[in-house]
Amino acid sequence: TVVVALEIIDSRYENFNFDLKSVIADNTSAAGWVLGSPVKYSPAIDLVNCGFVLELNGEIVSTVSGAAVLGHPAQSVAMLANLLAEKGRELPAGALVLTGGASAAVAVKAGDRVTLKIQGLGGLEIRFV
Repeated sequence: TVVVALEIIDSRYENFNFDLKSVIADNTSAAGWVLGSPVKYSPAIDLVNCGFVLELNGEIVSTVSGAAVLGHPAQSVAMLANLLAEKGRELPAGALVLTGGASAAVAVKAGDRVTLKIQGLGGLEIRFV
């Protein structure tokens, strides 16, 4: 299955100004994620060209396509699977794998509403409290 996912980041670094060592020490700024409803994958879903629309309080703040994630969102999953295979490990069936961010980070505050829609996959909406 594939699913719309919104990553929530929380960085200690002002304006996300960090180097690789710093982002690793900061646990890659990961704070959480929100998932939409799972969609059974079909080759008819064009993961490269599907449009993403990110809104903050009803205003569009980003429009991108799936190609923004390493050229194809499945590319990062393949890279992960190959790295694990080199170490004699594998992804467990049903594992949740976030493929990577497609848009730039958007700052939010209490009361903000974020909506993400991805063509062919649906969408999600969250409100920060």
